[in-house]
Amino acid sequence: MVRGKTQMKRIENATSRQVTFSKRRNGLLKKAFELSVLCDAEVALIIFSPRGKLYEFSSSSMQETIERFRRHTRSSQTSHVSDEQNMQHLKHETENLMKKIELLEASKGKLLGEGLGSCSLEELQDIENQLEKSVCNVRARKTQVYKEQIEHLKEKEKALIAENVRLSEQYGNQPKAETKDQKENQGNAESSSPGTDVETELFIGLHRSS
Repeated sequence: MVRGKTQMKRIENATSRQVTFSKRRNGLLKKAFELSVLCDAEVALIIFSPRGKLYEFSSSSMQETIERFRRHTRSSQTSHVSDEQNMQHLKHETENLMKKIELLEASKGKLLGEGLGSCSLEELQDIENQLEKSVCNVRARKTQVYKEQIEHLKEKEKALIAENVRLSEQYGNQPKAETKDQKENQGNAESSSPGTDVETELFIGLHRSS
């Protein structure tokens, strides 16, 4: 069976309350001393009794420990204020960036011909000037790209011509191999030349002996 936690409340009887205070005070002072010795911790303990009597314990100097506590508290408060200021600054910067993004989106839409109904004549003139300037920049870049491509093709042409000359010099002076047709034509020419014993007459009927 699990016992529930006993609810802590003020001791109504004054005598019992004083006895309990003395016991718990001594135990607390003892624990503070043990903590400072065993863990090498800087401990300061201040207790005021119900009648206003002061009881204290300090492992070093009470004043130095209190001053150290005050410095730590001030540093924590300053750090907290600094964090809040940083948050406010970041929030302000975020809002400014959102506004700039909205303006850029609106300007982009106008350059694309959107939302021009609310533009004044001066605004329309500025948009036209921006577009004309952009077109000039695009044309200049296009011309430059064309020139670079032409130069690249010329360099490639020079390289091909040089390679063609090299191949011609390497293979142009070697005797060409005779083809099969050329050999056959040469053989026919030799067989039809004078001095060869070739019968060219055709006799029909019986051959008469002389």
